[in-house]
Amino acid sequence: MGGGQKSGALELTVGERTVRLSNPDKVYFPERGFTKLDVARYYIAVGEGVVRALRDRPTTLERFPEGVTGESFYQKRAPKNLPEWIPTGRIAFPSGRYADEICPTEPAAVVWAANLGCLTFHPWPVRRSDTDHPDELRIDLDPQPGTDYADAVRAATELRGLLEELGLRGWPKTSGGRGLHVFVPIVPEWTFPQVRRAAIAIARELERRAPERITTAWWKEERGAKIFVDYNQMARDRTIASAYSVRPRPRAPVSAPLRWEEVPDAVPEDFDLATMPVRFADVGDVHAEMAEHACRLEAVLELAERDEREHGLGDLPYPPDHPKAPGEPTRVQPSRARRPRPAPEPPSG
Repeated sequence: MGGGQKSGALELTVGERTVRLSNPDKVYFPERGFTKLDVARYYIAVGEGVVRALRDRPTTLERFPEGVTGESFYQKRAPKNLPEWIPTGRIAFPSGRYADEICPTEPAAVVWAANLGCLTFHPWPVRRSDTDHPDELRIDLDPQPGTDYADAVRAATELRGLLEELGLRGWPKTSGGRGLHVFVPIVPEWTFPQVRRAAIAIARELERRAPERITTAWWKEERGAKIFVDYNQMARDRTIASAYSVRPRPRAPVSAPLRWEEVPDAVPEDFDLATMPVRFADVGDVHAEMAEHACRLEAVLELAERDEREHGLGDLPYPPDHPKAPGEPTRVQPSRARRPRPAPEPPSG
């Protein structure tokens, strides 16, 4: 990396590109004193890994122009000042509208976005060459109140065994918070509804095996102190923070790819803006080979068919911003649905 001072800005050499960094000394993480320049240097240090996670994927930018204590917003459409060397991909929202999102292909694109205050990158599970067929099945193990990271680890261990039974190979990473994500690379032959159906089948089987600890309940009031398997992360236009993304929390944690043998002992606090570059220099990208192990979904879709045929288990509710899907159950909150209707008033007169 090269750097040169220029009117309150820096010019960083990132690969073959020169990326201008404005206000490099702006503090983004007050608790630790990390600046915009620290964030840029972090993404340069893990560049090979973060680009592997983002390459050719339409990506939403989660921007914090004033740092983590300021206001933030999600930018789905590519900024107007996008350099010509950063490609875009056109994606369709559930509403039917379209957007062109940036598709990073090199570390300089990530650093360019970091200059805009982007801390967290949210890539779609598709490549820009085919935005209707996911090439990743993403499983989000989300601790609910009364549970913690250790509970997510236990669920991830059970998930690993189930995936292997189904002929699938998962790649775990910390969320940067209390949860765990497990990504399964898949052959891009299935649609979003089909891949979401596969995620539901996996979630239901986990719930069957550990009903006291794992839930698929969409409504928070029904989840209890369990790990929620968020199957709707596979709905169109739902994304998960990428590997190596910085998360907007005071200690500047990052979403850390793990080997399965590391999962029982690693804790999210181990991985942050300062420690991840050291780990990356030592072990590299432990998910580097992920795309080479694309799996097929026939076995898990057979499980979904069996659930429907033998147990009457069909679809589950979509997120509220999605149009109603055929066969989808009601989206009425259970406590509201149970309220008795008031008796009609007697006619007057």
